[in-house]
Order: sequence, then structure tokens, then C-alpha cells
Amino acid sequence: MAAPVSASLAPRVSLPPRVRPAAAASSRGLDLVSLSGRRHRHLRPRRSPSPAGIAAASSPSVPSPSGVGDALGGVEIYSAATGEPVLFRDLWDQNEGMTVVALLRHFGCPCCWELAAVLRDTKERFDSAGVKLIAVGVGTPAKARILAERLPFPLEYLYADPERKAYDLLGLYFGIGRTFFNPASVKVFSRFDSLKEAVKNYTIEATPDDREGVLQQGGMFVFKGKELLYARKDEGTGDHAPLDDVLNICCKVPVA
Repeated sequence: MAAPVSASLAPRVSLPPRVRPAAAASSRGLDLVSLSGRRHRHLRPRRSPSPAGIAAASSPSVPSPSGVGDALGGVEIYSAATGEPVLFRDLWDQNEGMTVVALLRHFGCPCCWELAAVLRDTKERFDSAGVKLIAVGVGTPAKARILAERLPFPLEYLYADPERKAYDLLGLYFGIGRTFFNPASVKVFSRFDSLKEAVKNYTIEATPDDREGVLQQGGMFVFKGKELLYARKDEGTGDHAPLDDVLNICCKVPVA
């Protein structure tokens, strides 16, 4: 992982010569759009890029905005606490339950540690509003536990997606350009103190063994049952969703 922070905070990561066939500067399937007359931000299908050089068999099936909840519900991830597989649909009430699904980058990303710290510190507010927090990162449950123990972060709300299945389904950005050269990453400089505090106990050992995972970007999603209320894809490393936007959605919508 590399991010626009000082060299003392950003470890040097050796990348493999081959990356995913998806275009580095594009997402794999979904764009975000604000619907007029509503506060909620939703996903809409994105036109596929030219098929040249992209294997159709490897392209993820993109759900429609109304089907995101159902599609994500069938994705299997792993509990950081137990290492056991679990489906998204089993993590919250699929009828009326309110949840924030935070897809972090990989567990060895300093910016991921910063976002996890912010979510941890906001959890009391989520709890008081009846909102469940689900934080997911790229890597194995063992890598997730490194972050949880050293940050620290509550294990019962942390999950691992080593194959990036949820990231693929939601069309989150991936590639060298997004990870290292996107202009959106400059906002990290405005949070330097927060980042420095979050990585006091940082270790590069939390980085996925599959180094391709360091090229994955994250995103933030709010659901009420299966209904998607808010969605935002990180444009680049450290380009996290504004927390006030998330709180305005999840903590003001009535919870059954």
C-alpha cells in the first residue's frame, strides 16, 4: 500500500507484475448517482468498457440498484473473531435492520487503520441509533486480527474478504492508478494527525499475502433491511466517505 503520507507511515510494498484484467482507472460495474428529490445516494449500472482484453467469463455480474441488498446477502465473508465463513444476509435483520457496511482497503493499509479507528470511535453513536456496524477488509481473518489487536478494533464487528467478492459485486475501484496516483488521495494530508495516531502500533504484517489485494479501493454503504440507502466508492487511497453523510442517513432514518 502506498498513500500520500510521510515515509515513516507508509510501508514499501512490492507489487506483482500482473494485475487484474480490469482497467486500472475504472470500477468494475457500478456508478454512484444522487436521485433528485431524495437524500439517499444509490448505485446505477455502468456501461461496460470495450471488451477488448477483458475476459467475459471473469467479469462480475452486476446487480441492479434495487437488487444490491439481495445480491450482497449471498456473498460469503469470514468472521475475524472465529475465522468461520458467514453470509452478509445473516449479519443483520433483512427486513428493517439498519446497518453500515464499511468496506476498508486491505488490513495492512495505514489509511484503513485510520478509518477503522474513526468507525470504532463512532460506534457508540451507531449503537444509540440502533445501527449495526460491519467493517470488512481485504485479507485473511488472521490479518484482520492483527489490525484488531494492535489498533485496537472490536473483533465481533470485523470481517475478512480475502477474495474481494463483495468489492467485485459492488464495483469498487481497483488498480495502480486509483491506488497510487488518484488526485482524491491528497485529502489524506488534512487528516495527518488522525492518521499518525491510528498507526502508532502499525505493522506491515497485516498486509495480505496476495499482494494484488493492495490495489483494491473501498467504499461505504448503508442499508435498511435489503434497501440500499447510501453508497459511496472511494475514488483513491484515503478518500473515505464523509462520516457526517453516513450519520445523517443511518442515524436519522427511523429504525423499526
